[in-house]
Amino acid sequence: MSKARDAILQRLYAERPDIEPNAERDHYSCFDWSLSERLQRFQERMEAVRAEVHHCDKQDWLSSLKQICHDKQLNNLLISPETHYGEQVYAQAADFPSLCAYDQSIEAWQDTLFWHTDASLTTTLGGIAETGSLMLWPSTHEPRLMSLVPSVHIALLETQQLYSTFAEAMHRQQWQQDQLPSNALLISGPSKSADIEQTLAYGVHGPKALIVILINTH
Repeated sequence: MSKARDAILQRLYAERPDIEPNAERDHYSCFDWSLSERLQRFQERMEAVRAEVHHCDKQDWLSSLKQICHDKQLNNLLISPETHYGEQVYAQAADFPSLCAYDQSIEAWQDTLFWHTDASLTTTLGGIAETGSLMLWPSTHEPRLMSLVPSVHIALLETQQLYSTFAEAMHRQQWQQDQLPSNALLISGPSKSADIEQTLAYGVHGPKALIVILINTH
């Protein structure tokens, strides 16, 4: 069995020269990427599926959000006041479109959420450079419908939480020791679907636009 396994790995390494066995490298990540490489790969993969990536830092991210709201002509924004970043937005509520929170049951405001909410803003658990994906853990303050229903989803991602691979992210964040949510979301671009002729269409079953505000925290 060991010989067969070694033979399979050697074939894989031969086909993927960018993946090299390295005893000193973190075995949860097959890529030895620097932060700048992770940022570049993450942005390239996000933009390849029509997502937007905006770079900023903790001092000017609110200005970036204001500009996005203006450019997208948003009338309202769904955002939790209970998160660290949500508190900052609510503190400057006059500078933003009308703010609303997911503070009632879906049955009570389903019509408003599905038909009259322009955009939502959520935090993220992290990002994956290899696939250009965001990781979200829904909570009572940020239920999963916040990122799945409004036409525009704005996601906040801190650079210190951008990992090379999904396995590395789970290991670094010690998912095995945490109380996992009932579901976790991996988001790679706006919603998309393909018909029987393999024609790809965007914004069919969820957000038509995904905007990532990448906050430099290094």
